[in-house]
Amino acid sequence: MKQLSLAALLLASLPSLAQKSKPAENLVQYAHPIVGTAKMGHTFPGATVPFGMVQLSPDTDTLSYELNGKYNPDMYKYCAGYQYSDKTIVGFSHTHFSGTGHSDLGDFLIMPTTGPLQLNPGTADKPQSGFRSTFSHATEVAEPGYYRVKLDDHNILAELTATNRVGMHQYTFPQSDQAHLILDLMAGIYNYPDKNVWTFVRVENDTLVTGYRQTNGWARTRTVYFAMTFSKPFTDYGSRNFAKRQVYRGFWGKFDQTKNFPDLAGEQLRMFFNFKTTANEKLKVKFALSPTSTASALQNLRTEAPGWDFDKVKGQAQQQWQQELSKVVIESPKKVDKENFYTAMYHAFLSPTTYMDADGQYRGLDQNNHKADGFTNYTTFSLWDTYRALHPLFNVLQPKRNADMVQSMLAHFDQSVERMLPVWSHYANENWCMIGYHSVPVIADAVMKGNAPFDANKALDACVTTARQARYDGIGYYVQLGYVPEDKSGSSVSKTLEYAYDDWCIAQMAQKLGRQDIYQEFNKRAQNWRNVYDQRIGFMRPKMADGTFRPRFDVLSTNDQGFIEGNAWNYSLYVPQDPAALIQIMGGQKRFVPHLDSLFTMHLPDKFFAETEDITRDGIIGNYVHGNEPAHHVAYLYNWTDQPWKTQARVRMILPKMYRPTPDGLGGNDDCGQMSAWYIFSALGFYPVAPGSPEYALGSPAVHGATLNLENGKTFRVNVKNQSDKNVYVKEARLNGQKLTRPFLNHQDIMNGGELTFTMAAKP
Repeated sequence: MKQLSLAALLLASLPSLAQKSKPAENLVQYAHPIVGTAKMGHTFPGATVPFGMVQLSPDTDTLSYELNGKYNPDMYKYCAGYQYSDKTIVGFSHTHFSGTGHSDLGDFLIMPTTGPLQLNPGTADKPQSGFRSTFSHATEVAEPGYYRVKLDDHNILAELTATNRVGMHQYTFPQSDQAHLILDLMAGIYNYPDKNVWTFVRVENDTLVTGYRQTNGWARTRTVYFAMTFSKPFTDYGSRNFAKRQVYRGFWGKFDQTKNFPDLAGEQLRMFFNFKTTANEKLKVKFALSPTSTASALQNLRTEAPGWDFDKVKGQAQQQWQQELSKVVIESPKKVDKENFYTAMYHAFLSPTTYMDADGQYRGLDQNNHKADGFTNYTTFSLWDTYRALHPLFNVLQPKRNADMVQSMLAHFDQSVERMLPVWSHYANENWCMIGYHSVPVIADAVMKGNAPFDANKALDACVTTARQARYDGIGYYVQLGYVPEDKSGSSVSKTLEYAYDDWCIAQMAQKLGRQDIYQEFNKRAQNWRNVYDQRIGFMRPKMADGTFRPRFDVLSTNDQGFIEGNAWNYSLYVPQDPAALIQIMGGQKRFVPHLDSLFTMHLPDKFFAETEDITRDGIIGNYVHGNEPAHHVAYLYNWTDQPWKTQARVRMILPKMYRPTPDGLGGNDDCGQMSAWYIFSALGFYPVAPGSPEYALGSPAVHGATLNLENGKTFRVNVKNQSDKNVYVKEARLNGQKLTRPFLNHQDIMNGGELTFTMAAKP
């Protein structure tokens, strides 16, 4: 069969667009995987497909999470394993998070080398002391589905691509009788000496290796299985166990397990495979993952990557990216706009990640194997971040995937001995990171927007059961007192506000489903935000168990003030479910609007966020913290006042300040796509202020036009007249020719297809 070129593959993936008079534009060229945050948790620049299980990427250092018995703060910038400012690469591992503020993964690191064998990674200042290599960004290429770099110290060109469950490596070697592939089974992200619980490896033959690795990290009990195969037989192989000497060692000492021994197990293993290469010989590796077994890993490999044609796999990966990126086709005369937009689309479609074998088997929260019946099982749920805009974006652009994600959450609930929906979960584990029960708004948003091909009443029951778990993070106090007391549970104000919002979401679902008793209970709980508002000072404030407000309080500080990843100024505006009531309690529009204005114009001195790890000056405008999520809806609150044009001005000011197509281009951690989803919605001209409501607040579109190609076969068109950098104000907005009298848009108006036309002006 004739192999299609990449251009032909990209075009073939878009039959609806290919029928137009001109060929579909290659949107992959505008998405830059290397864009992230230089000082914080960088996104990974490697090779993956949309929502892929394998996320194959370079790791640039091997710092330990532990330093002198304490947390090593330098570790934070390696949340994704890659730091742009580093000069060396230690290898290429198969699992990564994108832009998170905490981390795990970094499984199964492979490093090609030449010369005398070294099984220590060495150090960044002395790379020749180990197997790591220096590299230059001049030889680095990062594209959706593909990564390439020259490993200068070994004179090896490394190339990576992937399918959903298989990472494919292609290493172009020089002539060498000392060519090696190192498989580092110790390496990991947020690593520490005891993180590896156990590793098991079988060398099945001279081209196939299988095994598994179990770790105890952010995910407490995480097991990943693998099958690795080489494009040519190795000449010999060996291993070294770096674990401390154990008192009990069994009777394995009768074998020399360091050389050509096929049955290995231990806590700290590194392996090597030796080859002889000719000049410019391409040695290829396929590495498949499975959550359930080595047999399934091997089956995933054979199913998804049966051959050795690297360029074909790369073309298929980039075809998948073109298909996903083309769900929104924007128009702009400026290349930077397309780069920002499609980089955001790329980031938004990295996670949640597939977590099941090709046959539907997956490891459940109960550590048993399950079969996903009628849905794709997903993991990597960073819900404190992604409920705000990412999952609402999926309800527009990825409704089938989002419904599957909800079903994955419901499966998690069924397997949970705590009887709770996911909080922050990955790889068959709940890690309990962050606050709230934010599976609830994801589920409610799907139900309220008609994207619920699952049992909505069962989903509501799971939400209610989760929200009644008295022993979880202050909920018992919250139900009893109407707020979380700071002297009983820290970050109490943030918890109270977020629980109240989640409860509102439950009430909306219950009302739609005719469950009046549940509606009454949770509509009342949704008013609990009022109980932490201090009328005397005009801010939300921590309250003690005796009902008094805590005397020691600073509205600017992010440290020990009753809030998490935010201060009172930002969090006091967190009532997305009822902005009108918030405005009223804060003194009405005449007081609220100047207060909101000052958030963007005042100066926040560095000392007030110095102890907040994931915030830097880059993510702050005035006292508005865009680099963290709690205030992401705030610029849109002017729409509930008589000055909605201020929303338009603020949005157009935030976009270029917080998003640039450079390695340090994001104003904060991308947080599994939330920062990028904010950009996508805002650039299109509307935003979901309160997921769980079918309503979007209008802003100011930054594109010159856009076509949303919806899964239901319809298209929604955003037309922008008189667009320019100066014309940031919306003079008029029309939906299907009808003038809008309120700055809001309904979800069904989008999904029905049609046209939203903005006419822009230089003055409000």
